[in-house]
Amino acid sequence: MRKSNFSLKCGAVASSIAHDSHNLIVAGDNDTDMMLAGNTVRKNKGGLAFVADGQVVAELALPVAGLMSTESAESVAAKMQALNDALKAHGVAEDIGIFMTLAFVSLPVIPKLRLNTYGIIDVAQQKVVPAVF
Repeated sequence: MRKSNFSLKCGAVASSIAHDSHNLIVAGDNDTDMMLAGNTVRKNKGGLAFVADGQVVAELALPVAGLMSTESAESVAAKMQALNDALKAHGVAEDIGIFMTLAFVSLPVIPKLRLNTYGIIDVAQQKVVPAVF
């Protein structure tokens, strides 16, 4: 994705919360940060990660099916706050809900364009949209 989509000035985000299949989904402005973000989520056996300039800035492990934590609610809330604070510091508006957006952009049953393992899908026409670079 381009930088302007989430107002992300640099870096990448990754999540294992991607309805309905809950596959890994990653968005960012460079391959290196995107790879590190994705691998951070994989290392944690699921969860959320934000990477910038080759460093993991914030992460939340969700090792139970890639959706739930074994930590206390207070610990999870603190880690989510750290993720949101780090994203805000890197230009993502608080109202964007970047992880919620990633979770639903992959939901293939909602009309318009969706992202799944086949690529970008035009749901109404049930066709893969060719990538344009």
